[in-house]
Amino acid sequence: MAALESLLVDKGILDLTAVDGVVAHYEHAVGPMNGAKVVARAWVDAAYRERLLADGTAAIAELGFSGPEGDHMVVVEDTPEVHNAVVCTLCSCYPWPVLGLPPNWYKSPPYRSRMVREPRVLLAEMGCVVPDGCEIRVWDSSAEVRYLVLPMRPVGSDDLSEEELAALVTRDAMIGVERL
Repeated sequence: MAALESLLVDKGILDLTAVDGVVAHYEHAVGPMNGAKVVARAWVDAAYRERLLADGTAAIAELGFSGPEGDHMVVVEDTPEVHNAVVCTLCSCYPWPVLGLPPNWYKSPPYRSRMVREPRVLLAEMGCVVPDGCEIRVWDSSAEVRYLVLPMRPVGSDDLSEEELAALVTRDAMIGVERL
């Protein structure tokens, strides 16, 4: 990868400053902090939560997050009885406006195949132990539909502000490979 990058820079095809600017944009303006704001709002505003679950795209857009890779969003809610996880079995379809750039493991063939075949085992290996008796639902993102997991609100967080709640939300929880 470094050799290709060096060649493209030497030929004047690639400007590293521009690349750094794009990466910074995705790290600071488009990323998991946006999804965390969506989740925190759903935790404190029951009417917003209902809109989010009924029409994820529109409710997410209410907070100003939309665009390519997020033009048809479905939000699935974790409950004590159901744990949701997201995968793209064909490639790496991912909701960039609310989660930013996908992690490398999300794009890996082992993650993509094992999440479908043995989700409970894979999740445990990733440090996400789903209790026995809790159903695991795996959602397959595609070019047409992207998924976001609405994790359960952490116990003991009742007195936290929306901003403090957003700070608790992780990218991995919104993919479903972590429980808060």
